[in-house]
Amino acid sequence: MLTLTPYDWWRRTHATHHAAVGDLEHRGVSDIETLTVREYLALSPLGRLRYRLFRHPTIMFGLFPAYLFLLHYRLPVGLMRKGWQPWVTSMATNVAIATAVGLMAWLVGAGPFLMVEGPVVLIAASAVVWLFYVQHQFEHTSWDDGENWTFHAAALHGSSFYALPPVLAWMTANIGVHHVHHMCSRIPSYRLSEILRDHPELAAVGRLTLLQSLRCAVLALWESRRGD
Repeated sequence: MLTLTPYDWWRRTHATHHAAVGDLEHRGVSDIETLTVREYLALSPLGRLRYRLFRHPTIMFGLFPAYLFLLHYRLPVGLMRKGWQPWVTSMATNVAIATAVGLMAWLVGAGPFLMVEGPVVLIAASAVVWLFYVQHQFEHTSWDDGENWTFHAAALHGSSFYALPPVLAWMTANIGVHHVHHMCSRIPSYRLSEILRDHPELAAVGRLTLLQSLRCAVLALWESRRGD
């Protein structure tokens, strides 16, 4: 309820993301839309405009996060035909959110509540999308087709090590150690830093500092060594 995200929806789609990260043949589930150069050139002028608008930083990290958390997560998009469980968790989350909002609006007033909670939700949503973005959309990331794709290579080289300052690393539960998280998602967040300490060679793989990550905001297309 606090993250405005139905648990079962996220659990299912994020598991799919982990199983196919970096696989060009299995994009589209819990991923930020990314086209190859060849796919982009094959689009109509209107299709190219739509894609360029979506990938623009003001849309990607401004309007899109608001849409994602306020509207998209209210229905089990992509899982509507997967049985009753996605619907139950989505609707139960919606009821819990509506109850909490109604209660807080009754206690402190709708205006004061929205003035505090509104910016918190929007800033947090943008931060989440940014984190998810830089964890896979960086200069030396790795994408491959299904025939050449392997799980561990994609996890190690298709996910970044976002070397955040200690305070931000703590606030984000060490999710910046994303390549290790993808290699073994069962490692709890509070142990991820220990992995880097015990295996320092991993700290040099896909490393991004906070300053370096800002350059990732303008990335939009994937061009492989084979000219895709």
